[in-house]
Amino acid sequence: MTQPLPTAQVGNTALRISQLGMGTAPIGNLYGAVTEKQAIETIQRSFELGIRYFDTAPLYGSGVSERRLGMALKGVPRDQFVLQTKVGRLVQPDGSIRFDYSRDGVLRCLEESLERLQMDRVDVLLVHDPDSLKEEEGYRQALNEAFPALIELREQGVIAALGAGMNQWQMEYEFAKHSDPNIFLLAGRYTLLEQTSLEFLDYCQKRQISVVLGGVYNSGILVTGPVPGAKFNYRDAPESILEKSRRIKAITDRYGVPLHVAAQHFARSHPAISGLIIGTVAPSEADDNRAIWDTEIPSQLWADIRAAGLVEAGAPMPG
Repeated sequence: MTQPLPTAQVGNTALRISQLGMGTAPIGNLYGAVTEKQAIETIQRSFELGIRYFDTAPLYGSGVSERRLGMALKGVPRDQFVLQTKVGRLVQPDGSIRFDYSRDGVLRCLEESLERLQMDRVDVLLVHDPDSLKEEEGYRQALNEAFPALIELREQGVIAALGAGMNQWQMEYEFAKHSDPNIFLLAGRYTLLEQTSLEFLDYCQKRQISVVLGGVYNSGILVTGPVPGAKFNYRDAPESILEKSRRIKAITDRYGVPLHVAAQHFARSHPAISGLIIGTVAPSEADDNRAIWDTEIPSQLWADIRAAGLVEAGAPMPG
């Protein structure tokens, strides 16, 4: 029988999440077509393996991810999982997405998400990539309208926790300092290849704000390794990143540890990190994610990476 996954408290709330979560962008056809049957089986297999934290958004397939998540979890007692979706992007009748970080936009976005999910509540609401607008415009509207609306929903007990989900830490840092978030989803900025967000993570830890990580493979290179065409942050990896990944992979290979396994373990090792959200597209990937979580990695591997100067000095190492 699969052992339960460890859980973490979300900020200073009573909400707890499994430290391994499922990202549902891939089963929303965001990167390629996935059948409804496969999507539902993937979600249900993740649940069987102990994952109780599911991340979605209206953007993922223009609502397809939310609808499939609701179908897969139909009949599961609502208190057995944590559901996280996002606001700021409204699905239009033609399937296009309209940005709206206003108070009315937040409330409408939540209402439409609940309809697609066929559920009466979500647990966590995140402001989704407000830097998709002109940066200052998105930041101001999110700070002055979206966050106050989410705080009202939290105070009313409609949601348990709120925050933002982004691919950058700098704007999240400003939200942490100027609003009252419980949790941030940060994608790609704290990985085995990049630890630029250490200052932000330290601040969140002191403020008791949870951080969950997405994009722990930097959009591909930490799975494929430094092969021709390897992707880093959605683009072809530059030579400096290819060389760094070669050096890291040489060490992980020496211990027989796949690069992506080391990447997951490194990402979860910072004490500010409450969990990982791993995009999953098939039941076999769910099995792999759980197996990675349970894998033991020799401590000397991390010592060798540290000694080679391949991570920032302030980055904690696993173990």
